[in-house]
Amino acid sequence: MRTGEELAPLEIAVTRTLIVAGAIASRDYQDVHHDAETARRKGSPDIFMNILTTNGLVGRYVTDRLGPATVLRKVAIRLGAPNYPGDTMVLSGRVTAVGEDGTAEVAVVGTNGIGRHVTGTVTVALPAAPAAPAAPAAPAAPAAPAERDERDERDERDEREGAA
Repeated sequence: MRTGEELAPLEIAVTRTLIVAGAIASRDYQDVHHDAETARRKGSPDIFMNILTTNGLVGRYVTDRLGPATVLRKVAIRLGAPNYPGDTMVLSGRVTAVGEDGTAEVAVVGTNGIGRHVTGTVTVALPAAPAAPAAPAAPAAPAAPAERDERDERDERDEREGAA
């Protein structure tokens, strides 16, 4: 991975189910995320996605693109245009920094039919490069003869006495 590298985009269908399920999963029971009639009364054309669902989708996007061993260290996002049911959000990203400490920064943008839904920066810890194969181990030294213990001596004595 190198600075300037573009991540492949990800298209996410913004369904009513995704919006409601994301709100429930994040325990965000605000009515504007599940009740269309109430959302309209409050000035929105429909229910809309909450920030925690967007945050999770941004994290998923980065780890899907960089691999399952990638660890999210920080996700910093800002919302813009709402995600309404029936739209598609397209996430895209670009590596903005790669640290010598095994971290990287990725700038992420998510757009939908009315504009930018999310912009942000994700900091990740990258998986360590696979270690070089270890050199073959030296052959083991021959084992020392086992020490005799009291049981061995007792067994031999019993055999001698029994034979006599």
